[in-house]
Amino acid sequence: METELSRIGISLPKNLLDRFDEIITARGYSSRSEGIRDAIRNYITYYRWMSDVKGERQGVITMIYDHDQRGLLPTLTDIQHEFRETIQATLHSHVTHNRCLEVVLVHGDGTELKALAERLMSQKGVESVKLTTIPIDE
Repeated sequence: METELSRIGISLPKNLLDRFDEIITARGYSSRSEGIRDAIRNYITYYRWMSDVKGERQGVITMIYDHDQRGLLPTLTDIQHEFRETIQATLHSHVTHNRCLEVVLVHGDGTELKALAERLMSQKGVESVKLTTIPIDE
């Protein structure tokens, strides 16, 4: 149970904060702080879930990114080439002028799948990455 509160300060781009405010209003949060606490709890839960991806897995990585981000496309291509044994196929879609959605079909050891997702996630210009897997039952 959370009892002791700590005060922090963060800097966010205005458009990100505006979108966050819309969501917390729509969901009925009493304050930004409550929305941020909930978002952090969800992030921690997702991280724990990701850390449990072990053994042989089949899955998909969905990624949204800004294709206008300088140097991002060659970097993403290089990462995908490094993981060519893991990646089975990719599907690329142009969502808007500068936003792209990429779906990557993956198969391999869970630690490799997580490593790939985390590498993609850490790139500047990548808006979101989600790894979804299922175990391979033999």
